[in-house]
Amino acid sequence: MSTEINKRVLMDKTAPNKSTSIINGRSSNILNWDDVRFAWAYPKYKKMLSNFWTPFEINMSQDMHQFPDLSEDEEDAFLKIIGLLALLDSIQTDYAGKVADYLTDSSVNALMIILAQQEVIHNHSYSYILSTLVSKQKQDEVFDFWRTEPILQKRNDFVTDGYSEFAENPTVDSMLKSIVYDVILEGLFFYSGFAFFYHLARNQKMVGTSTMINYINRDEQIHVDLFVRIYKEVLSEYPEYNNKELEVFVYETFKKAVELEIDWARYIIGNKIDGILLEDVEDYIMFTANTRCKQLGYEKLYPEITKNPLRWITAYEEIDLGKSDFFEQKSRQYTKVNYTDNGFDDL
Repeated sequence: MSTEINKRVLMDKTAPNKSTSIINGRSSNILNWDDVRFAWAYPKYKKMLSNFWTPFEINMSQDMHQFPDLSEDEEDAFLKIIGLLALLDSIQTDYAGKVADYLTDSSVNALMIILAQQEVIHNHSYSYILSTLVSKQKQDEVFDFWRTEPILQKRNDFVTDGYSEFAENPTVDSMLKSIVYDVILEGLFFYSGFAFFYHLARNQKMVGTSTMINYINRDEQIHVDLFVRIYKEVLSEYPEYNNKELEVFVYETFKKAVELEIDWARYIIGNKIDGILLEDVEDYIMFTANTRCKQLGYEKLYPEITKNPLRWITAYEEIDLGKSDFFEQKSRQYTKVNYTDNGFDDL
């Protein structure tokens, strides 16, 4: 039977400011960044603050002119992927708040609140993109696409069922497993969609939208790392859960997630988009799953996949944007990635 998790109390006068545990611990709930349990929390806080952005910063004028010139398949993929991303980030905002309720470390709780706020900005960006490019009626259709598309429903149920188990029965086991679903949502389910937008950008199409996607991508990488840290801290404090059963769960869950993401890629990209091969996208999805499994502390799920098949995508995923618009005409803080040095392409 798994250990239950108790909600964080609003204030505890007799507890120290520095928490005694990441969950089921004691803390005054007073946040003093010079007196926190985890050394990684404050650098993470500074990084998340430095990455702050809003959709208003992005110039969408060129996209407005280019959108009508997209091919029918490109336009269909564009709108459906935006609809998918809007749904996933809506779920993520709520899930982050639920996790925050059970974190008894005030610094990690603060990070989770910032994460949730960033997810709200992501959702706003999708509305901002659509309101710039299409009618209100079309925007409403895109945001309702998840209700009627069977492939999306399967993906959504997969994640929401994993989150619901934790929300309805908060235990150490259900929290750990929900984090696995989170890493899949933020670190895998977005990625074929991101690849599509980056493919448009490298062909000088919809660069404003792709700039926004790049900011979102950067945030999601930080979010994945935060949840991975929480996962490992919980396992450190509850080592009895670091067992074969959890390892099997991770592999089986990621394998199912990869199947769902490949089904989506076949549906939305297929062989319809010039210049991007479905086979490469499928291998990229498996490569990304390997990356996430390694982050969580496990071996690669697909050992035969050792290279990133979409090598060009690294330039979009691995740069430091600072406060610049990467795809825009003005060159600011962009430093091109050296494929041989960055390590992202190899596992």
